[in-house]
Amino acid sequence: MFIELSNITKYYGEGSSIFQALKGVNLTIEKGDFIALMGPSGSGKSTMSNILGCLDVATSGKYIFDGVDVFSLNRNERAMLRRFYIGFIFQGFNLLPRTTALENVELPLLYRGIQKTKRRKLAIEALEMVGLKGWENNTSNKLSGGQQQRVAIARAIASKPLFLLADEPTGNLDTKRSIEIMNILKWLNTDLKITILMVTHESEMASFAKKEIHFLDGNIDYTKGRH
Repeated sequence: MFIELSNITKYYGEGSSIFQALKGVNLTIEKGDFIALMGPSGSGKSTMSNILGCLDVATSGKYIFDGVDVFSLNRNERAMLRRFYIGFIFQGFNLLPRTTALENVELPLLYRGIQKTKRRKLAIEALEMVGLKGWENNTSNKLSGGQQQRVAIARAIASKPLFLLADEPTGNLDTKRSIEIMNILKWLNTDLKITILMVTHESEMASFAKKEIHFLDGNIDYTKGRH
């Protein structure tokens, strides 16, 4: 078992204003899975994604990540787990606008303490993987939306993560660019064997995943698999 979540609850607020975002979620993710996490606004899918990415902690429950009890870790240890083993792709790209594509991809490698020559090599390889060979020295504010998301994907995979979390990765793109990005994610999953969980509200994009998990009112409503 790669990832196992047991009886995960999450409360926000206190007293009369308390809100339960997650209501005892149980979820397992195998190595090599590509899961689309779906559900209406307020269903708990983003809260679940934040907990999986070690960006937030549950109120109660157990989270095992590749044999590690995540909730037994302190804040710094969770940050290290996030830095070394989890890659993130966001709807808003989150690139530094006047920084080159290469420098944007290098940034998380810098935080990991990788020396400059190796850092540059890994960043160039990642940009090539997403079809941006020759674009390394273009600043991100001069790139199209689709190209910016490719840079964001390259940044996420340059450190060779075990787990990739994509939060509405096609939300700011047109249909053609969205399909291009989804084909890249599918390739990362099938060829590089990266385990992916993608939050999306778009059924067409979810169809690229191997499995759909639908949230409703703070828990899993149903799961739909594909062969």
